[in-house]
Amino acid sequence: MLGDSLSAEYGLSRGSGWVALLSKRLAEKRLPYEVVNASISGETTAGGQTRLAQLLERHQPAVVVIELGGNDALRGLALASTEDNLRAMVKAAKKAGAQPLLLGMMMPPNYGRAYSEQFASTYKRVSEAEKVALVPFFLAGIGDRIELFQADRIHPTEQAQPLMLDNVWPALARLLGTK
Repeated sequence: MLGDSLSAEYGLSRGSGWVALLSKRLAEKRLPYEVVNASISGETTAGGQTRLAQLLERHQPAVVVIELGGNDALRGLALASTEDNLRAMVKAAKKAGAQPLLLGMMMPPNYGRAYSEQFASTYKRVSEAEKVALVPFFLAGIGDRIELFQADRIHPTEQAQPLMLDNVWPALARLLGTK
């Protein structure tokens, strides 16, 4: 798992985030996978790309879930760079023999319609060009429910974590060859 604060349990009790819940689900289903959460709060696609080669070598994963890009947009980084970094991470994961899974994000409407649409389409373009699995919007069913966010209105609460896992699970289960 290569992500940002949404996957690094920002503001949550340890072990309550969606990645920890994924580990529990895999164990309950007796699937022989170990989850390595290499997420860092504040991570950008450039940072993830920089760290990925070492992570791939060390862990030799079967699947690499990439949940990055939100901080790029929040910082106003060039969307072309975000797309290039996502594409590079997908290619690196494939080259290492792992199946990539992209988790798409969307920006709040206050960023402007054009920017928000361009940002969201970045994930689709990378997914289609590289022929990799995509969860179009990681926070689907959550993003418009203010009660599922911490006081900062950016980070989901503990109650949102199972919903986040449920958003990821169908695509991930297909990659793992299970239900």
